[in-house]
Formats: sequence, C-alpha cells, structure tokens
Amino acid sequence: QVQLVESGGGLVQPGGSLRLSCAASGSISSINVMGWYRQAQGKQRELVAVISSGGSTNYANSVKGRFTISRDNAKYTVYLQMNSLKPEDTAVYYCHYASRLNDYWGQGTQVTVSS
Repeated sequence: QVQLVESGGGLVQPGGSLRLSCAASGSISSINVMGWYRQAQGKQRELVAVISSGGSTNYANSVKGRFTISRDNAKYTVYLQMNSLKPEDTAVYYCHYASRLNDYWGQGTQVTVSS
C-alpha cells in the first residue's frame, strides 16, 4: 500500500501562483512515476504533469511554460509549482503514484482561480 497526502491548494487570483505538494509513504517502489491530474466540475479527469523517478517529465499542453513539476526522492515528495494561473485551471488536483505493480490516488486538493 502507498498513501499519498496532498497539500497546498486554495483560492488565488488570476495571474497568481500556488505550489502543491504530495508526500508518499508506505511500500514505495524505487522505480515509479508520480504526478498530478485534475478534474474540473462536469469534466473528465486529465493529466497535468508527471515525473519519473529518473526525472523525466511530461506536461499537458495547456500548462506548459506555466507549471513546473519536481520531486525530492529522499522525501518521496512531488511538487507542482503553478504560475500565471488562469480561471480555467480551477479544478480538484489529484496526486498519482504508479509503479510496475500498482497505482494509487490522493484524496485531491481544490484549486480555485478567481478574482
């Protein structure tokens, strides 16, 4: 089992910044991919950004140049720095962990971009 605890969501004005964190604990594989997905109201969950244990990253086109994903392998923590936030970034953001054997989701954290 792997537990994921997210933090850092909240309300921010357009153009502002937020930093999300996701700390993993439990039976963590040395080879894994962690990342962030989001689900806006009435829409399907979509990929935001992922990063492998080796440091390779992948971003949704809609966030490229604005969001940066990083990780601290020693702390089993992944971060999502979100800059130049737009109202369309409003969603519940979910942390995800995947290894060869299984995958897990966090409970989600709300990000609201509004003036």
